[in-house]
Amino acid sequence: MDLKEHLGFLSGKWGREWIVMALSILLAFLVWFLVNLSQEYSGTISVPVVAQCNIEGYGIESSNTVLVSARCRTEGFRLVREFSRRERKVVKVKFNSRDLRRTAPGVYCVIGGAKNSYVDQFFGEDAKVEAFITDTLRFVFPVENNKKVPVEVPVTATFRSQYMQSGPFTTKPDSVVVYGPQERLDALEKVITGRLILTDLHTSQHGLVKLNPIRGIRMSADEIGYELPVTRYVELSAHVPVGVMNAPAGHSLQVYPPTAQVFLRCAFPIAKDPLSTFRLYVDWKDFSSSLSGRCAPRVQRLPSGVLEYRVEPEVFDCIEVH
Repeated sequence: MDLKEHLGFLSGKWGREWIVMALSILLAFLVWFLVNLSQEYSGTISVPVVAQCNIEGYGIESSNTVLVSARCRTEGFRLVREFSRRERKVVKVKFNSRDLRRTAPGVYCVIGGAKNSYVDQFFGEDAKVEAFITDTLRFVFPVENNKKVPVEVPVTATFRSQYMQSGPFTTKPDSVVVYGPQERLDALEKVITGRLILTDLHTSQHGLVKLNPIRGIRMSADEIGYELPVTRYVELSAHVPVGVMNAPAGHSLQVYPPTAQVFLRCAFPIAKDPLSTFRLYVDWKDFSSSLSGRCAPRVQRLPSGVLEYRVEPEVFDCIEVH
């Protein structure tokens, strides 16, 4: 082997070794870099925030954007991404109205510790806030046409034998605030939910039912709560006399028939016999305003525990006796 060939051999051998060494160093650096970036560091993160909140009389979103900044502890990757961003994506955060303090018409602020409840929405679950740099978040909500209307729930309820409704069907809330063009609001008198079908009831019912959406109209709630009290009952029946009340001096009425059969549905169990205090009467004022002399009887005082009653016959013939 001559000198030229020997030098070429050495050059190729050392060249390959230098390439391998350089690649090894580069790989080691990348591993070191990635390992370090995966560690947690402290740094400042800033996020532009638009507030969302259901405030009566105002739009659901704030018209301004607030830059929320905090010193956070998170992975180095996250901090590198934050520092390299030219434009930051606006984050829409849903605030509870209890955390907003009204400082002027349409102006609401989040102050002090109230911000802590929204850390995950501000910065994500991978960031731990060490301290807020932005002290007060000030949001401006635009005024929006609105109107409060009642809620109507179409209900179909059937009950198991010996069970019945023991009180009024109630909703909470019983009305909602609707938002939209004024001409649409003027024509809107109520909002309706989907039909509620309850069958074979033997216990009180409660739950949520969704409001039917209306195109072009926003509502302060998407669903409402309802409650339907249900109880077991027993039915009692008896004949009771029909009296007369409020007759002026020197006047009296004869009622025919003089007795009525009453049917009482009472909540179970019965603590006291309600028939012992159940009284029916014809009011003289009803008789004096009647053209035919036929009057429906009234109950003097409905005994405790009576859920419903029925009287047969429903009307009585009354004749003034001189």
